[in-house]
Amino acid sequence: MTEILRWQARLEQELKRRFELSLALLFSDMVGSSSYFQRFGDAAGRQLQQIHQDLLQAAANQHGGRVVDTAGDGVFLVFSDSARALAAVQQVQTQLSERNLARARPHQLQLRMGLHWGRVLSDGQSVSGEAVNFCARVLASGEPGEVRLSREAFQELPAAWRVQCRPLAPTLLKDVAGAVELMAFDWRDRSIFPTHVLIGDAKEPQVLPLLDIISFGRLREHEGVPANDVVLSHVDPMQALQISRWHFELRRGAQSMVLRALSDSVTLVDGQPAPKGQDLPVRVGCRIDVAHALSLRLLAPLPCHAPDADQTLVSLSRARLDLAAVAAAGPRPGEIPAGLQRPGS
Repeated sequence: MTEILRWQARLEQELKRRFELSLALLFSDMVGSSSYFQRFGDAAGRQLQQIHQDLLQAAANQHGGRVVDTAGDGVFLVFSDSARALAAVQQVQTQLSERNLARARPHQLQLRMGLHWGRVLSDGQSVSGEAVNFCARVLASGEPGEVRLSREAFQELPAAWRVQCRPLAPTLLKDVAGAVELMAFDWRDRSIFPTHVLIGDAKEPQVLPLLDIISFGRLREHEGVPANDVVLSHVDPMQALQISRWHFELRRGAQSMVLRALSDSVTLVDGQPAPKGQDLPVRVGCRIDVAHALSLRLLAPLPCHAPDADQTLVSLSRARLDLAAVAAAGPRPGEIPAGLQRPGS
């Protein structure tokens, strides 16, 4: 038995010597695919899956990555470094945004993505190891539309990519002891694209969903499914009726955002009328007036710039404050002051 144990140790060392290496691991998963298949059928669902796989394959080819697996609704890829992986993520998200704007709102493709850097075993085809399992858990912890990075993946990034990441609150992952530090990758310019909306006299802003088309209106549900992403209401029932069931959409492109009015009822953007069916540019700080009944303000947190990983991640312990005073709009119009940001906001 002693000799067998010695041979086992030698084989393990040889396995690591020949097949162990460090890679950037990226998982991508379709959000809401099961309900989409049930609602629209197998053909439409399979088409959405194919779009997902084709976007990831093209990005891998462009940035020196490799698709390892496409099981189910997910895609697993590897890259030689985290910067290449994030460049692929940005390409996928940009192209997906352009495609989504040409598709009806119920047929939008939304992804959840997770990135990790770690040691794995690979023979050039398969990739395995605890780092792969950890990356899958990073993915599973993400919100719809979110791109999450582990601390290890973030530390491998050059400064130019780090400034596009923001710290999240310490997160519990399945089968991982203790909370872990994760980052979110904001591939869009947060000085242009709002992340929150302050509605009427509300004390706190509401987080905007990470969708390419975000609908606003009075109607909460239609035919058993949510009718609007942001439901608009008013304490006065008569004023509430002035708001259309579907009033307007915010449409996020890769480089800009527009408001498209869906109603003949009045919609103003910074005092300018928004005719039904036409697009008006909007950005952080814009005021939207809905049917002379309700006003909205588009907001975003101040950017968090940090030259290194430790400085960025230490802000996790400092970002524990309330958004209650956000109506003041902060140092720049439409931005949530840094001291009023919540972790992950």
